[in-house]
Amino acid sequence: MSAVDVWHCRCRSIPMWCLLLQSLVLMALCFPPASMCPKGCSCLRTDLPPLPAAHLQPVHGLNVTCSQSRLKEIPRDLPSDTVLLRLDRNHISAIPDRAFGGLRMLRELNLSSNALETLGDGAFSGLEASLQLLDLSHNRITTVAREAFSRLKARVVVEGNPWHCDCALQQALGGMAAHNHEAATRVLCRSTELLRHPLPDDEHYNVDADGQPYMVDADLCNLAKRTTDYAMLVTMFGWFAMVISYVVYYVRQNQEDARRHLEYLKSLPSKPKRADEAEDISTVV
Repeated sequence: MSAVDVWHCRCRSIPMWCLLLQSLVLMALCFPPASMCPKGCSCLRTDLPPLPAAHLQPVHGLNVTCSQSRLKEIPRDLPSDTVLLRLDRNHISAIPDRAFGGLRMLRELNLSSNALETLGDGAFSGLEASLQLLDLSHNRITTVAREAFSRLKARVVVEGNPWHCDCALQQALGGMAAHNHEAATRVLCRSTELLRHPLPDDEHYNVDADGQPYMVDADLCNLAKRTTDYAMLVTMFGWFAMVISYVVYYVRQNQEDARRHLEYLKSLPSKPKRADEAEDISTVV
């Protein structure tokens, strides 16, 4: 008798145990072991449609939810087959380089409502091929590195941040503008190197308490260069004016000293003539 026959016989004799075993097998397939799921998170199996021109079959992976878990940093033990990752409404203040480098299947990453202030060049390294949605809304982000978004193909959500609009931000947004032009139009500048410009007469450019809209057509990099040139020009003009003022003051001071010396000489009493000089004069006469 084969092992399969023995198994069927046992199942016929003990149907309840077979049902329980089958249930445990199904649960093991549907739910990952607890050791795979980060502390404070929940992990569920999920199926996603294939990426265009990348997979021929649906993607089977984990939906990892760590929302409102009081996290202060990115969990280090994230399962490698994570496809959906929610880290929203925590206290995460920084993203180390390649923090998500091992998540080659990650499709959506939600980092909204955290305490992020800046993003480095390697914050999202490793997600270039798979990531489709990156939510960074309602953080404290003011600056990003020039290459932060350059290789991402994901749709990036950036509203609700106190951006400092400068050359680095322009280059970062410009790197993804070809496939994500919407992100740049949703940036509001809390502070900026951009001079006061009249805003277009368009309802899309409403200014509110969060700042003024990022001017997509403005060249902040050349503006910074022009500002530097103007500062150098003003500095040179200031030094030149100081030199001219010193020369004028020096000349006038010398003229005043010469005039005083001449007046002093004129005020001196005349020297009386000697007696022999008077006799010589009378003899000649």
